[in-house]
Parts: sequence; C-alpha cells; structure tokens
Amino acid sequence: MPTSTKTPSTATAPTVGWKVEGMDCASCVGKIETALGRLPGVSDIRVSTVTETLSAKVDESQTPLAEIEQRVAALGYTVARTLTAVAVGDYSAKDDHAHAPERGGAGDAPGSLSPHGHHHGEEEASGKRWWETAKGRLVILSGALLALAFVSQYAIPSVSHWVYIGATVIGVLPVARRALAAARVGMPFTIEMLMTIAAAGALVIGAAEEAALVVFLFAVGEVLEGVAANRARASIRALGELVPKTAILEEENSTRDVPATQLRIGQTVLVRPGDRIPTDGAILSGTSGIDESPVTGESVPRTKGVGQPVFAGSINREAALRVRVEKGAEDNTIARIIRLVEEAQEARAPTERFIDRFSRWYMPAVVGLAVLVAVVPPLAFHADWWTWVYRGLALLLIGCPCALVISVPASIASALSAGARQGLLMKGGVVIETAAKTKVVAFDKTGTLTRGEPQVTEVVPFGGSEAQVLALAAAVETGSNHPLAIGIVDRAKASGLDIRAADEVKAVAGQGMTGRLDGQDLFLGAPRFARDRTEFSPDVLSRVERLEAEGKTVTVLVVSGRLMGLIGLRDEPREDAKAGIAELKALGVRPMMLTGDNGRTGAAIAVSLGLEHQAELMPDDKVSTIKALRREGAVMMIGDGINDAPALAAADVGVAMGSGTDVALETADGALLRSRVRDVAQMIRLARAAMANIRQNIAISLGLKAAFLVTTVLGVTGLWIAILADTGATVIVTANALRLLGFFRGPGSTGGTRPGAPAITQPAPA
Repeated sequence: MPTSTKTPSTATAPTVGWKVEGMDCASCVGKIETALGRLPGVSDIRVSTVTETLSAKVDESQTPLAEIEQRVAALGYTVARTLTAVAVGDYSAKDDHAHAPERGGAGDAPGSLSPHGHHHGEEEASGKRWWETAKGRLVILSGALLALAFVSQYAIPSVSHWVYIGATVIGVLPVARRALAAARVGMPFTIEMLMTIAAAGALVIGAAEEAALVVFLFAVGEVLEGVAANRARASIRALGELVPKTAILEEENSTRDVPATQLRIGQTVLVRPGDRIPTDGAILSGTSGIDESPVTGESVPRTKGVGQPVFAGSINREAALRVRVEKGAEDNTIARIIRLVEEAQEARAPTERFIDRFSRWYMPAVVGLAVLVAVVPPLAFHADWWTWVYRGLALLLIGCPCALVISVPASIASALSAGARQGLLMKGGVVIETAAKTKVVAFDKTGTLTRGEPQVTEVVPFGGSEAQVLALAAAVETGSNHPLAIGIVDRAKASGLDIRAADEVKAVAGQGMTGRLDGQDLFLGAPRFARDRTEFSPDVLSRVERLEAEGKTVTVLVVSGRLMGLIGLRDEPREDAKAGIAELKALGVRPMMLTGDNGRTGAAIAVSLGLEHQAELMPDDKVSTIKALRREGAVMMIGDGINDAPALAAADVGVAMGSGTDVALETADGALLRSRVRDVAQMIRLARAAMANIRQNIAISLGLKAAFLVTTVLGVTGLWIAILADTGATVIVTANALRLLGFFRGPGSTGGTRPGAPAITQPAPA
C-alpha cells in the first residue's frame, strides 16, 4: 500500500518493479515501506507478500535505483529488479500442454541469496530444501555448535563456555545486522533488535548457554515461519500453474509451438484432447467436453461447440478444438483471478487495521515494562541485579507482536485462496468480515435464481400473425445481451424469419426497448408500461394474467400506439436454487428475491423456491429496498453484475453471478464463478470460518504473550521459553490459518468438487 505522498516531481515518474524474496508477514511489508518511504523521489510504494513483489514510482534524479535495492537488501531480503512492476507471469506453468493431473513449478528460477540470509521459504521459491538455504545452513551450524558445546561440558569443561559464546555470536550476527539496518530507517522496535539485545545481555550476565539456545530456537522459528508462509503462497501460485506455458499456434495451414504469453487477440490455437486451454477465447471448430474445474471449481465437464467461450486453464477432455484468442495472457480469466486475489489479500480488514494500531503501542509498552522489571526491583528493593536483568531480557523477547500481527492476514489469505479455487471470489478482508455478518441475502431473479435463458413459450398476436410479432420484436432486440432479448431473437431465428435491425433503438431503464422500423415507432416492454402507450381490452388483460400466473414473463409489442401482440417467456429456476435457499435458511440468513418482473411471475418463482419476494421494482426501487433491509443487519446482494450494478453497490456485500465474465470478476465485492445458488451459502460459511479462525489466532497470540509475561516476571520461565512464546506462537498461528486451505475437503459434500477430489463439507466452527 502507498506510504508516501506524490509530489510534483514524482507524479510522472516511472514505476519500477522488483522481486523481493524473504517476506513472510505484515511486519516485513512494514519494514520495507518505512525504509523506502523516507527516500526523496520515491512514492506509491506497494509491497505484496503474496507475490513477493515491490513496486514504486521512482525519480532517479533524487534517489538512484541502486540505493533502493541496497536499503531493501540491508533489511535482510533478496531483491532483483524485474522488467515490469506487475509480475503475474511469475505464476506460469512449467509443463507444456499439461494434462489435468500434472502441474509444473512456476516461479522456480533460483534467486540470489541476500548477504544477510533473511530468506524465509526459499526452498519453495527456488526448489531448494530448507537445509540448502542460507537460513537453513545457519540453523544447522548454530545447532551443531550448540551440540558441541553441550558435549564439551562433559568432555572439556574449560572450553564449553567459549563454545557457547561462539554459537551465540555466529547465530546472532546476521540478526544484529538486520536490526541495525531497521533502526537506521526508523524502526528500532523489531524482533531482530530485541533478539540482539537479549542475546548480548545474556552473554554479559554470564548466561551463555541460554543465549546460544535462544539464538538457535529463533533461527529454527524463522525457518518454520517461512515454510508455513509459503504453504499459503503456494496455493496462489498453483492457480497460475493451471495455464500451459506454450500453445500450438495455427499459421497459414501449419502449426508451431509458441509461448502462451505471446498469443495475440485474433490468432487461432489448436487445443488437443487432454491439453489445457492456453487462452480465453471462442471455439472456431470442434465440439468437446470442457473441464472448467480449474477455473470455476465445477467438476462436471460442459459440452461446448462453435461460438461458445472457453477459459484459460480449462481442460479439453474429448476432441481437438480450434480456438480464437480473445484475451491477452495478462488479461485471461486465471490472470484476473490471481490479480484479484492478490489485491484482496493486500486490502486490510478492519480487524487487521485494529491489530496493527494495537501492535504499535504494545511493543514499546512491553519494552518499557522490561526495563522497569530489570531496574526497579534492584533499585527499590535491593534485589539481585543479575536475576532481574535476566527477567527483563526474557520480557524483551515476548515484546514482539509477530504472531498477533500475522494472525489476521494469514487467515484471510488462506480463506481467499480456498475460495478462489472453488470459484468463490471475495475482494479482501473487509468483504470476508462483512459476509460473515450477513443477515439478509437479496437475489435478483433473471440469471441469478433462474438460468437466465428464457425461452419463448407462447406468442399471442393482435391484428397480425405470430411471425410478424416475432419479427418486429426481434428487430428491436437484435444486438441486446439481455436474456429476454436473446430468447426472442433465438425464437425468431429458429422460425426462419428475416430479421431487420430497427433504427434509433434505445433502452428505457426498467421498462423495455424502443426503436423505429419502416417509419413506425416500436415499443417492446412490460405490460404495465405498455398500458401507458396503448389500450388494453379485458381480453388482453385476462391473457396477460393467465401467462403471468403460469410463471411466465410477458412482454408487449406496441407499434405506433397500436397493440400488436404478447410474447410469453419462461425462465426456469436453476437446479440448485431451492436447495441453496434452504441452506441459507439453515444458516439463519433471510433470503429474499427482488425482481423487476411482474408480481404474478415473481410470486410463482418465489413460492416454488420458498422465499420472500418483492416484484415490479425499478433499479432505484431495489436500492431503496436494500437500504431498508440494512436496518436488520448486513445485506448481501446477488445479481448478474450488469443490470443490478446500483443494487450491488448499495448492499453491504455485492456479489456477481457469472462464470468468469469480466463483469462478474470486476464489478462487485465478490463473484460466484460457478453460477450456483448454493455457493452463496458456501461463501458465507467460508467467511464465518475465517472469522472464527481469526478469533482463535488472536486468542492464541495474546494468550501466550500474557501467560509468559506473568511467568517470566515471576521467574518461572526464562529466555529460551520466552523465544518459544514468540516464534512458536507465530508458527502455531500460521499453521492454524492454513487449516482454512482444506475448508472444502472432507465427507458430506455441499457443493461441487474436482474430479477425484474429496467432497465439500462444512467443518465445525473453529
């Protein structure tokens, strides 16, 4: 997130990007932001622990890039400049045309080690095992020296003390360098500084054995933190690995392999059976079953043919396809999902912001307490100096709030990752917190509770033929992507009618469409608005009522003030709609349908699904209704992401229903990529589980701190136990957060899973 304000000199400065390895928590982000935020000519600093990237606007006339890199490296991170500030491509697949079970190790290029060795999780990023990393080697060396010192106590007692001192110095030296670098940029209260002071103080008071053990445990804790952090990071990296690295490009009756990142819009690629689709596009030739589970989480392959869209990362199961490229590699569905999840993980939740503010005074307060513990008893009560200095040093190690700071983002990152892999996108911790509090879920009808594929079931002409009514209606609706328009045009085409597009076509919000054809004014819309343009006889009214009572949507064609006919369309509810509504009720959430359709049609659908409804709502009526519902608690609005934009914005959480569309991914607070009503309940369950996990983590971190503060002051626990209170708590909290990655595994499925994967279940609340 930005930490500095743009100045006139940096407002137009270029954005530079770096790959920064070794970050594993929010405190790492804070160190880098603070260090760079004070440099002149540096603005718009953005640091992501998810992608391990750094970007900033840099005016090199004020601060050279080399100085930025030196400052970041001094903090203990490995930094390398990238060609671009956005490194989504780091999550690309290694295997060419990978089959479903196969996954490459994207981002496996080894990076250089920082001279300071702070490189958590390097084994994941570079393919090295933990013992092959600088931090791992330090653990092995300090552990070996500690073991040697322990043995020497019995073999050569006279030198064992010096071996303990050597083990301490060797282990704490890189930590001290990082501590001094952070202090120079304005961050004196870091775990590295506290660790350095504690180790040095222990040596001064003659506790070399405990100093060596504390340094060793600290190094072990850092390695474990890095491994745990990379578990969460790997779940996002795995999304990028779904896209094959190369594609088979067709050119002038020949084919050749090209990098998938070089595909351009309009080109044609060949996708063989078993291959992953390398791009978002449309099928030019061929029909095949497409497994979209990598994108939407839906396990059942969908049969697709010419003209239908396909998504990058999907798997072609049956026959060869020729696909036209319609999105660049940087903008395909997988890339957009990754980008959205990354951005969501960097968007801090209210709880996280509170914890951040709390930690700013918590750490100095504990340091102050440690000083008081060290000096007050000896000065005021003539207690033993070494005893109380020792206890003060132990308190220093408890003063770092690492576990507390990481407790919220670790849980949110895991929840976002688990949701993304099941087609449930939530844009950040704010959305998760609000979704967990949802009391009312408001649904749009067409395309949300229903399939969004209404079909013409009846045409009632007045003063003309069915063909004339259909032809004129299609003339107004040609070019529209509204589900009703598509149904009418499809019926006209199926009837073999010659469709001419009307002129001056306009959409009248919430009412219908107008246009002109052959000098005649056309209106096609809802009966209640058509009555403002023409007279309805009792016979017409009865026919409208009959159609609506059957659950059909009626649209009326009026030509130059004369009623031409009625068209009845039926849009069936989604197969899982009724079960999805029942699951929401079981969660204690009140479902409601808000529709612009007529009351009788709305009632027919609502009764069949078992939920409340309000009908004949204009877009502003939906907004007013949602505002009224918010008085009962948090409201989630589910819509198609196109016509419901005002209502989505008015709700506490707006969720778009859609399988990978631009609108579904980018217009709302969240998206249900599988277009399943039952996924609404799944999203709320996941959000509630995430918040329960966060509460657990906060309780663990604060509970351990409080317990060890008391026991340390009382002299029950010492230095090595104190370091476990810090690094141990951080590992416990991170491991607990990682449990959310398995939220959709286990018996008792309530939603779709991938082929061969365990079924989805709702775990017991944490």
